[in-house]
Amino acid sequence: MIKDIQQQIINLKKEKDICILAHCYQSPDILEIADFVGDSFALSVEASKVSNKTVIMCGVRFMAETVKILSPDKKVILSNSDAGCPMAEMMDREVIAQVKEQYPDYTVVAYINTTSELKTICDVCVTSSSALKICSQLESKNILFIPDCNLGDWIAKQLPDKNFKLLNGGCPTHARMSAADVKKAKEKHPNALFLVHPECKPEVVELADYVGSTTGIMSYAEKSDAEEFIIGTENSIVSHLLLSCPDKKFYPLSKDCICHNMKATTLVDVLNCCKGTFGEEITLEPEIYEGAKRCIDEMIRLG
Repeated sequence: MIKDIQQQIINLKKEKDICILAHCYQSPDILEIADFVGDSFALSVEASKVSNKTVIMCGVRFMAETVKILSPDKKVILSNSDAGCPMAEMMDREVIAQVKEQYPDYTVVAYINTTSELKTICDVCVTSSSALKICSQLESKNILFIPDCNLGDWIAKQLPDKNFKLLNGGCPTHARMSAADVKKAKEKHPNALFLVHPECKPEVVELADYVGSTTGIMSYAEKSDAEEFIIGTENSIVSHLLLSCPDKKFYPLSKDCICHNMKATTLVDVLNCCKGTFGEEITLEPEIYEGAKRCIDEMIRLG
């Protein structure tokens, strides 16, 4: 059944000139029919290079918006309209505008996991892999980092010459994990290296053998000579690594580290998107597009 659906998708995307993007947190059956798999911004860049007129993003809303910003002339479809991102939605333009008034001499750095509307009043975007490099290059010593205080804290500790202002925001999925979880996992797997995403709490990040983005974690594990790993990010990465490195052992830090928004998209959703009967076309008002693009363009210039 799964193979039949996958073949229908492959046939339809060829027939209708569709490019399918899949974030790493998607299920293996979706990854297998995707043209590109990776972190959100990297997928947007890949989409901008292809000739396909239609792009389906198997991820969450802010990712599809970023695809549209980098490929304004393409039809961009979010595979499931219910797939949002709690972190991206927890701060809006009005709230941050008020904060900016309190800190007028601060450069506003927005994690890519933000809405396009919020990006319009920020100075520059960053990804988890480019945040350190970009923040270190900013002329201003004062940085207002939004929305993820955990990622911001990790960057701030590495740039002691900068003054960081952090707000109380972040990823609920990564925030579920604690130092107690790390202790328990290490007691159970004493020979395993601990690889963690910087969206986790500082108490968790401080215990890591490696800190990096989703693709950074996967790359580190694949290249490492070590044979056992505890993975401190969304649990689908454990599944993917088990498939890509069957000679190694991977353990989730917590069985509860699951992003339900990423799991909203199913293989049948993708099939119906290809048929034109499901999904949501992403459109952006000119003001939102231009403001968000300026913020992303600055990230590209610096990073």
